[in-house]
Amino acid sequence: MRKLLLAVAAAAIVLAPASVMAQSPIVIKFSHVVANDTPKGKGALKFKELAEKYTDGKVKVEVYPNSSLYKDKEEIEALQLGSVQMLAPSTAKFAPLGVKEFEALDLPWLFKDDETYSNAMKGTVGKWLFQKLEAKGITGLAYWDNGFHMVSSNRALTKPTDFQGLKFRISGSKVADQYFRLVGSIPQIMAFSEVYQALQTGVVDGCENTASNYLTQKFFEVQKDITVSYHAHLQYAVIVNSKFWSGLPPDIRTQLEKAMTDATDYTNSIARKENDDALAEIKKSGKTTLHYLTDADRKAWQEAMQPTYKWAKGRVGQEVLDLVAKELDVKMN
Repeated sequence: MRKLLLAVAAAAIVLAPASVMAQSPIVIKFSHVVANDTPKGKGALKFKELAEKYTDGKVKVEVYPNSSLYKDKEEIEALQLGSVQMLAPSTAKFAPLGVKEFEALDLPWLFKDDETYSNAMKGTVGKWLFQKLEAKGITGLAYWDNGFHMVSSNRALTKPTDFQGLKFRISGSKVADQYFRLVGSIPQIMAFSEVYQALQTGVVDGCENTASNYLTQKFFEVQKDITVSYHAHLQYAVIVNSKFWSGLPPDIRTQLEKAMTDATDYTNSIARKENDDALAEIKKSGKTTLHYLTDADRKAWQEAMQPTYKWAKGRVGQEVLDLVAKELDVKMN
């Protein structure tokens, strides 16, 4: 009898951790570099809400905004190592992985409006790019819109010659590096979390970003002039560690896919309004002067930056350029 009791006790000790694990929620750490009060920030919180709801609490999503867990230079490596499960980096961040094709999305004046961008990412271009990430242990789940870039400095930027000699912060895209060089400026790669101080202290003279990021990161407070140029588009790719994702119970993964689909619809639906509202708030503040391009200005910018398309062939490859050209009906040379 004593042996039987000991055997039962031993079995209970062995089984206890598995039982506890079965009751514990699956934790997804979702790291990003912007504020909660942005399209991406709100999208991450919406995904958390829906993921926890659709899985009946079997999944817990921990959202870490504003580079509080990892800076944008560190986060993709952290994802590959399994230190974090989910990210939403700008698509320019994939080049260091060897997936330079994503930089085709950074070409200047590529998307004529939000709808054109949305259709391209839902179609052949978006799917083809995500396939390129699989070999890196990364699974692409969705593309989140953050609208079009503006540029800022402490002087008005309306002509291509206005950029001459200015140091511009870029996120890392070599395509952006190229079009800034074509207008005579000096691009510098810098982590998003360091931009405000760099603008404030003059380490860089200006930057490009969307209205919602200018507002929530307070860039507008340390830049006297912002040009509402909309010269390039900013998009994020929501990605997950492939090993983690494939290891989830199929029913849980299905529920999370639904949560991501719904969160993506929400995020992309609010992006334009968030940027419009942010621009209105910036204007209302009176801390910076907003400039708008005339048709002649816009044509001058387009002509100055056009050589980027020919240059990009050697950077991103002909295949993705052909895909983009066909999808968007644009000329690459």
